[in-house]
Amino acid sequence: MWVQLLGPVTLLVDQRPVAVGGPGARGVLALLALNANQVLAQGEIIDALWGHDPPATARTIVHGHVSSLRRTLARAQEAVPEAVPRVELRTVSPGYQLMIDEQRVDAHRARALLERSERMAPARRAGVLADAIALWRGPVLADVGEFITAPDLEELRLAIHGARIDAELELGRHSESIAEIGALVRENPHSERFTGQLVRALYHSGRRADALDAYHNFSRRLVRELGIEPGPGLRELHGRVLADDLDAGDKDDEDRARHVAPMQLPPAIPALAGRAAAFEWLDDLLARAGSNSHVVGIVSGTAGVGKSALVLSWAHRVAERFPDGVLYAGLCGFDPNHPPRDPVEVLAQLLNGLGVRSSELPETVDERAGLYRSLLAGRRVLVVLDDARTAAQVRPLLAPAAGAVTVVTSRARLDDLAVSAAARLLTLSTLRHCDAARVITELTDDRPELAELSGTLAELCGYLPLALRIVGARLAGRPPGAAHELIGALHDERTRLGALELDSTGADEAPIGVRAALDVSVAELSATEAETLCALGVFPGGAVRPHLVAALCVIDVSEARRRLRGLAAQNLLTESAPDTFVAHDLVRAYAAELARHGEDDSGCVLLTRALDYYLAVADTARRSLGTVVDGLDCRHRVPAEAVPDVDGFDRALDWFAAEWPNVLAMVRRGLAAGRVAEVWQLARLAHPYRVNRPHWDDWIALVDTGLSAAREAADQHALFWMLISRCAARLIFERLDGLLDDAERALEIAERLGERSLEVTARIHRGCALTSLGRHSEAFAAQLAALAEAESIGDETLRVQAMHNYAEAQKRAGGYSEAIEFQSRAFEMYARLGLHGDVIRGLANLAEMKLYAGDLVEAERTARDTIELAAERDFTLQEGVGRLILGRVLRSRGDLDGACTELAAALELHELVGDAHVDDLRAELKRVRAEFGAPSREPRGP
Repeated sequence: MWVQLLGPVTLLVDQRPVAVGGPGARGVLALLALNANQVLAQGEIIDALWGHDPPATARTIVHGHVSSLRRTLARAQEAVPEAVPRVELRTVSPGYQLMIDEQRVDAHRARALLERSERMAPARRAGVLADAIALWRGPVLADVGEFITAPDLEELRLAIHGARIDAELELGRHSESIAEIGALVRENPHSERFTGQLVRALYHSGRRADALDAYHNFSRRLVRELGIEPGPGLRELHGRVLADDLDAGDKDDEDRARHVAPMQLPPAIPALAGRAAAFEWLDDLLARAGSNSHVVGIVSGTAGVGKSALVLSWAHRVAERFPDGVLYAGLCGFDPNHPPRDPVEVLAQLLNGLGVRSSELPETVDERAGLYRSLLAGRRVLVVLDDARTAAQVRPLLAPAAGAVTVVTSRARLDDLAVSAAARLLTLSTLRHCDAARVITELTDDRPELAELSGTLAELCGYLPLALRIVGARLAGRPPGAAHELIGALHDERTRLGALELDSTGADEAPIGVRAALDVSVAELSATEAETLCALGVFPGGAVRPHLVAALCVIDVSEARRRLRGLAAQNLLTESAPDTFVAHDLVRAYAAELARHGEDDSGCVLLTRALDYYLAVADTARRSLGTVVDGLDCRHRVPAEAVPDVDGFDRALDWFAAEWPNVLAMVRRGLAAGRVAEVWQLARLAHPYRVNRPHWDDWIALVDTGLSAAREAADQHALFWMLISRCAARLIFERLDGLLDDAERALEIAERLGERSLEVTARIHRGCALTSLGRHSEAFAAQLAALAEAESIGDETLRVQAMHNYAEAQKRAGGYSEAIEFQSRAFEMYARLGLHGDVIRGLANLAEMKLYAGDLVEAERTARDTIELAAERDFTLQEGVGRLILGRVLRSRGDLDGACTELAAALELHELVGDAHVDDLRAELKRVRAEFGAPSREPRGP
């Protein structure tokens, strides 16, 4: 992902532009990118967009732009899931913060290139600065409106031009530079720097008279236009030209002392797919290795991710840039066939490569390290240390020579070297889908029948290069049926790792495969870390966090965090976000094998602990999202200290959002294990989250699993609540098939159980179903009866639900006055009861009612309030409803641009959540465009 500001504002993903929106959205992106990783106040954004005359709705418009950008970034990153670090647009008081690697913003990258170039030799400096200048694609921020400016970027452009010309002149390229400098002088007629460069270039090209004319023209212009004389530096230059004693400044061409220039690299893989970003990171190490610094880079990653292949391939590409040689040593840190090499042994190899005879080698490691450093002093060398085990193994092998580069590969992160040697770390990720598939097709000679299956094979390999190469080797020269057989073995978790294994070629050698590679990594774990990895093999979810591990392993949270970070340090897990750890698919399969080979009952115990944890935390969190009406209480299932802080509406939403994939995985695994009571309860406990943030596919998957569990449990309460949950999902998304049946079956169960609150709940849902089916008089009667019953039993939550749904029924029947009255009363109760989600839904309802009642002013105000509140909390469907209503209001006023913009945004939001009415919305947008004579262009989907 790349943000371009040096020209038209553009967001690129995989070198392809992504639609961001109009000038306002591009302007917000530009402002946030210019202030990357800093909090930019909303007031500053408003001032930048509108100057001193912002519209009354400026805050809402900015909210809308930010919400749209957040969705755009999320979709873009779905296309490049391996991109690390991620780009994130945060809401941070008093404004917003774009978290992004500054090297992914062209303006920041240009500035960094200028700073790094200062430490480089002239030839390298000229090349790097030429790359920096090439980042400009036209006038900066060219398409974001008149108020957003960045004058410092023009100053940066001139500084880069000046520095590059200085480097060219140092290299003696005087004649070749005259035309370019002359153009810069015309563009910047008061620049002493460019004028001085022109004088030098002309003088050293044998054009002394022209050099003097250039000075005199500049001097006269300054006096005439500004009333000042040239500065002392330029006057001194003029005097030296007059005296004809200007030194060309040619570099010293003295021959350097001869020395051994080793070239020890082993052969590399001829081509590597999908590693452009990693090669760029390694190239950046060279840019940092100036005349006064030694750079250490660590390429880390899980077993089989291709660390050695990457570094060797890169080292061969850049070897010629190290005139004093390239040294290589394999450290056997994680070699199943050899123990890790002792630094004293490795130093002997490196010193031999530098021309030291074995008979002349010192005895101790300190003496050898001292000689090694002495021999490398003043030399520009590349040192590759492959497969390191620990920082202690590497530290004596570092060569702190000015301009030297050391690259270390290791499965461990070697964080100690970041402190002791200022090392930079790259954690290598797996390949993208297309690149992984290409590895297989190349190894199988591009056979058409295998090319069709390469994507499936790549996915089953988890896009891990070692696994991909094993699959390619197994299929090379085999008949087509072998691929289908292999796919079957890879689909089964119990045979997956066995399928990714090749027989060893020697009797004393270990098998080649993912399992063998991971065996070595796991052997290095402490007993507690190994226990934790085994526990994660039972857990069916994806990302894990310390509180869950604390519950699984019955330890405190700080110890769980320590264990997770220990596993991440060995690249068996990746810390994808603070306190969030993810295992690669094949590491998870390996952990599952460990769990299966453990104690017979350990899997059952761990599944129980996991279910207890999710039941307890989900129940705690849902109580901040609304009033509990189902009587379930699971908070006692784990100790209070094992429950993360989920108090408050926003914290509860954040927990459910982060844990949602795990919740779905837990209900599926629980159902397969016959834990039906826990499954339907967890499905019910997660219900309030999906009410607030509806998404059809996810919600109905949860409800269907819970309903299956309720039927297996033969529990009438369970069946009642899961029918109510399915009814609610169908109501929100207007999925009418089976809707009334669910409500009436729930009512039958409630009447058999004889519980009045359940009967009221079922009657409310039955009334809503009747409303959706257009049976308005029956719906009125049902909701009013439910309202009266709720009042008689004193249940305010059910009472406000009935009021809200009676208002909805009146709205659909055209009774807008009564609808507004009841919805307003319900809205006041929402606020009093602290039902934040219902407040937003109530606002959306009021806005629609006021629109239909003809009160466009109030409809617009309420719709904008809905949009602002919904966007702040990522209530996608509710924001979409707000924008739909606002679009209709603007249409009624004849505002084409505004109406089309809002309707297109509403369509996009409804598509994101799987709403059933997207075809209707698309048709409405098309009609509006046709009605006003606008192009009938279809909006982009999600």
